[in-house]
Amino acid sequence: MDQSVAIQETLAEGESCTIAVECVSLLNDVRDSKLIGLVRQNKEHALFIYSHRRMAITGEDVTLGQIIPISYDFSVVEVSSPDELAVVGADTRVRVTFLEEELELKLPFGSHTRLFLSEVNRAWSDVCQQYPKEEPKFDWLTKYRKVSKGARSLRKSIGATTVKMSQMKKAERAHTANSSALKKEDESARGDALQSQEKVKGEVKDDLIRNSQPVLSNKAQMLGMPQFGLRDNLIKCELLKNEDAYTYIENYSFFLGTYNVNGQTPKESLSPWLASTASPPDFYLIGFQELDLSKEAFLFNDTPKEPEWMLAVYKGLHPDAKYALVKLVRLVGIMLLFYVKAEHAPHISEVEAETVGTGVMGRMGNKGAVSIRFQFHNSDICVVNSHLAAHTEEFERRNQDFKDICRRIQFRQEDPTLPPLTILKHNIVLWLGDLNYRISDLEVDHVKDLISKKDFETLHTYDQLKRQMDEEVVFVGFTEGEIDFQPTYKYDTGSDQWDTSEKCRVPAWCDRILWRGKSIKQLHYQSHMTLKTSDHKPVSSLLEIGIKVVNEESYKRTFEEIVRQIDRLENDCIPSVSLSEREFHFQDVKFMQHQARTVTVHNDGQVPCQFEFIQKLDEPAYCKPWLTANPAKGFLAQGASVDIDLEVFVNRHTAPELNAGLQQLEDILVLHLERGKDYFISITGSYLPSCFGSSLSALCLLREPIQDMPLESIRELSVKSNSPVIDSADKPQEIPKEIWMMVDHLFRYAKKQEDLFQQPGLRSEFEEIRDCLDTGCLDTLPGSNHSVAEALLLFLDALPEPVIPFSFYQQCLDCCSDSSHCRQIISMLPQCHKNVFNYLTAFLQELLRHSAYNRLDVNVVAPIFAGLLLRSPDKQDINEKRKVKEFFQHFLVQTSSDRDIHEKSPE
Repeated sequence: MDQSVAIQETLAEGESCTIAVECVSLLNDVRDSKLIGLVRQNKEHALFIYSHRRMAITGEDVTLGQIIPISYDFSVVEVSSPDELAVVGADTRVRVTFLEEELELKLPFGSHTRLFLSEVNRAWSDVCQQYPKEEPKFDWLTKYRKVSKGARSLRKSIGATTVKMSQMKKAERAHTANSSALKKEDESARGDALQSQEKVKGEVKDDLIRNSQPVLSNKAQMLGMPQFGLRDNLIKCELLKNEDAYTYIENYSFFLGTYNVNGQTPKESLSPWLASTASPPDFYLIGFQELDLSKEAFLFNDTPKEPEWMLAVYKGLHPDAKYALVKLVRLVGIMLLFYVKAEHAPHISEVEAETVGTGVMGRMGNKGAVSIRFQFHNSDICVVNSHLAAHTEEFERRNQDFKDICRRIQFRQEDPTLPPLTILKHNIVLWLGDLNYRISDLEVDHVKDLISKKDFETLHTYDQLKRQMDEEVVFVGFTEGEIDFQPTYKYDTGSDQWDTSEKCRVPAWCDRILWRGKSIKQLHYQSHMTLKTSDHKPVSSLLEIGIKVVNEESYKRTFEEIVRQIDRLENDCIPSVSLSEREFHFQDVKFMQHQARTVTVHNDGQVPCQFEFIQKLDEPAYCKPWLTANPAKGFLAQGASVDIDLEVFVNRHTAPELNAGLQQLEDILVLHLERGKDYFISITGSYLPSCFGSSLSALCLLREPIQDMPLESIRELSVKSNSPVIDSADKPQEIPKEIWMMVDHLFRYAKKQEDLFQQPGLRSEFEEIRDCLDTGCLDTLPGSNHSVAEALLLFLDALPEPVIPFSFYQQCLDCCSDSSHCRQIISMLPQCHKNVFNYLTAFLQELLRHSAYNRLDVNVVAPIFAGLLLRSPDKQDINEKRKVKEFFQHFLVQTSSDRDIHEKSPE
């Protein structure tokens, strides 16, 4: 996930976060997770260091702690110990120095970190080149003094005139140290790998991070270097076309394992599972689900169980080989571990990890996926560990989760000019996890009878995943081996006995392993019944995968021949393309509903070309915020074509102005060819106004559904809603009818609904609910309780002015510990805002009275609703979030002044 987006939201206009990376700061043996971003303003750069307690998705998830300007007084030097340097996959420690201040960081493995370090080095080099003509002043950092612990550093840097050339010498010494360290690393890697792993240090990394020079045998790494331009992109394209001429297939064994541990700690050896093969596999890819079921893990993505299970895995690996931990990635309770035989580690490159939550509002990480992609020799491999939606009837939600994961997980490439890689763009995809597909249309006794007869073939015909794959709804192109083991869910913990609880779950094959790609053969697929820690049984699959390995001599010959051909072809011809269409109209665009059209760009010229959508004069981006083009830039060989998806998506940021008629769906895209001309693409569309993204005051004036009213009338009511004086003929409703419909539905049908506001609904059902509210076509809302609950959260999140207006925000924080003062502030809100606040809090109080059924408590409800009802006009820090939650908690305890929920309804 690109976490620079979260940092960008905290920055002022004119400042941009060019790249960000997660790291661990080391101070007095205390490890603290940080997010560090390289921020640019004009020609000046600084490192912004943030604390965060969860995956940084938006600016609200991070808090600025320190700023380090990049000037002559700045240096970054590797300080890894000899023991760390000697280990294949060791962390890289660097020391960042500014004036008298030092900060020691551990940076994660991967090409993204290499790119980050190179960008920092480039920023410092720019300082050297500009001095003394343009000495950095860093005036733009003064505004951060109050929020940054590095204010002292800022005061020293602003206006400084001294130049310390010793930093250059430090950098030279660091480069020399890196080169010698790499040699030592190769010599002692095998002997020390085992000892290092027993320390279980966290995300252990590969030594490639310390190598800034391309390896000739790794063509993808060499050609992926950022400095390569048009000519080299053509070489890369031709090399890929002729890959069969210089590669051969060599088989390697991959052990894939998945285990839902139900929040338990390791209580038994994992060897019967992980060391079940006769010979040690070349690779281990081990996935866990439900690693930690606590609220703390759910809300903050922190868990002490991570190192416990890491150690258990390490001890359970095959004893006849030494393994290096290449990567660990975790999202709440979903964890993926990647081990490799030490001798194969030098051939692994381009390791990247991404996570995506598919919980409520697409952000909660209790369900979702973690993924690792890497290149081994010349094959691209992507591994996904997912935990999809639960419950037998929710197979459509599982299908949606799968599609969301495939769409939202995107890996940044080493070459920043190339578009991100999705899961399905890899040669080989390995997918494992608790997919949660169940056995349906059979009674539990019938299922158990088929299991006792070992008639798994008949039972498999009732498996939801098999049925959905047969219908090509999900996992198209994937293969699963024959299942000849009994279902892995659900058992009484600590036994082999089927579920004897009150729910008496139907046994199911929830835990699955699938693959996609060529030259893959499954050697075994089995469950491991001897492990009894959880209510699931672990599953493993041993795959023999044909990997493309480069023949160096053949590669050299092919490369030289391609270069000779390009030399003959190069001339002064101007690139040219043709477009399939130049005008696109998007009809009936709706809130949070994608529409996409495709334009085909064909290179009809005599030379290859590079294209890019460019900004128009005085505009901040190449397109309006509701529009994207994918890919936005790329390379076209002669005679080649590319399909560019033009996507329109109206969200909470763009809906308010469209609803009020202040903006229309109109834009012009400029497609620019390097060394060629520009092409213009016209985009128009019609937007259907929605209650989502409309103001409370405007909705209270709407007597009819919003889509039944002429656009001009909506504009007039939007203007009236902002006026302090409203005509008596336009007396507003007490609350918007749309809020009343959603809350009334939940009040009637969902007071005892388990996991309300924690389990997401179906997107298709949200769209039906939105249409119902916008058109008034139904008296009762469609969809499940979870879909209605999520629609309510999305409605509140999309309000342009929150329920407690921005102007009251600071007052609420100042009196957050005083209940009477908090209630006094609410009494001063505009009437419709006050009515909505009281209505919602009365509803939540009613839900909490049924907590024995719905499992809700104040600690769950308060964080969810507080951040929606009391939003900050700017970035919130952790202290402000605590105060917002404290303020709102006063209203979750009912008092005599609180009105009953069913007394309030629109007139």
